[in-house]
Amino acid sequence: MPNTPQQSIDSGSQSAASSARAVFCPLSSVLCLHAIGSAWNRRGTLVFTVLAIALAVTLILGIERLRADARASFLHSVTGVDLVVGARTGPVQLMLYSVFRMGGATHDIGYESVQWVMRDPAVAWAVPLALGDSLRGFPVIGTTPDYFRYFRFGTGGELTFAEGRAFGGDVETLYEAVPGAEVAARLGLKIGDAIVLAHGSGENVTSEHADKPFRIAGVLAATGTPVDRSVHVSLAAIEAIHLDWQGGAPTPGFSIPADMARKFDLTPRTVTAILVGLKSRTAVFQAQRRINAYRDEPLMAVLPGVALDELWQIVGLAARALSVVSFLAAATGLAGLTAVILASLNERRRELAILRANGARPRDIFLLLAIEGILLTTLGLAVGLALLACLSALAAPWLMRAYGIAIQPLALSASGLWSLFSIWMTGLAASLIPGWRAYRLSLADGLQPRL
Repeated sequence: MPNTPQQSIDSGSQSAASSARAVFCPLSSVLCLHAIGSAWNRRGTLVFTVLAIALAVTLILGIERLRADARASFLHSVTGVDLVVGARTGPVQLMLYSVFRMGGATHDIGYESVQWVMRDPAVAWAVPLALGDSLRGFPVIGTTPDYFRYFRFGTGGELTFAEGRAFGGDVETLYEAVPGAEVAARLGLKIGDAIVLAHGSGENVTSEHADKPFRIAGVLAATGTPVDRSVHVSLAAIEAIHLDWQGGAPTPGFSIPADMARKFDLTPRTVTAILVGLKSRTAVFQAQRRINAYRDEPLMAVLPGVALDELWQIVGLAARALSVVSFLAAATGLAGLTAVILASLNERRRELAILRANGARPRDIFLLLAIEGILLTTLGLAVGLALLACLSALAAPWLMRAYGIAIQPLALSASGLWSLFSIWMTGLAASLIPGWRAYRLSLADGLQPRL
């Protein structure tokens, strides 16, 4: 005859009784084995609990790892530059417009100051930058060919070309431009295409330099830095397109053709900033003081690392907000663990009561449920770490290509280890709640038939 529901319950009870007859000796081994067996019988429900904890762990450690790597990539938006020199203003503002091409300079600096900086015996190289023009919303950077030689990003990566070459440094190659990877992709630019620069940037565009079009000489490979969103031309070209301009506007009734502009002296009169590399980094503070004390013009030299760290304190608020969200997700997963174990108590009342009837003490039942919760939490941590390692390996190339964030191999920092320990301790605390409730259940409550 098929088993009746009552016979099934009695069969389960006999199984529980068989475990209890071991009189929990040694107690810890029996409890662990029984906890594992009981969890296996409810594996369908517990798999989702472990998955919730694993996803919470992945989210917490992933955001922590991403925040740390994003900060490192942010601080390495420009490397190998010992000083950034500009007109006297705030360090953050100077970094915003010279490195991130955001905003604009309140004042330019004379080219005589650039030459003075280049003559400093401590200076190995200096690359001037001239900003103020744009191409369909993307900033245009006037500079020298040395920019492609000395500019570094990340942990020392050099600028490379996806196609073509750098703009030339002579009169024949005056109207050549080199867009970054994002500019070329979004505007569909390729070698040989003609572009027209506009005066001003953002909403401050006044008019275009339509009489002096540029040709694309090359396209830079993606760097994940503001270089990708910039168009690079020579300082001489910036000077050429403004020969017939006065006060930020074309001179009425006066125009200099593009070919005629080549015959003028195109030495720049002003630049926006200077990227400076020193022969020895030990001389950085002396060079900074000399530049700040320059008498002919008010200049300011800042250390990029210090200014970028100060800037990160502002933009890093979003990363800290994400950390709060990840901890809330972890709390949700652990709350689910508590709910699952509490809900299972009603299904296991008969089992726990029979264990009690066969000699298990209340504290043994308490330990049984606590061990089960600890096992689930530990398994969730392990699965979460494995999932994070897989996601890091898969997402690393895309993050580097799209955002310039170099994801490091899975290596737990002190804060990451502390987060893991906190989750494990919270899981332990969550498992004590159903254990305490089971501890208080009377023997009669479990053996009494429920209608």
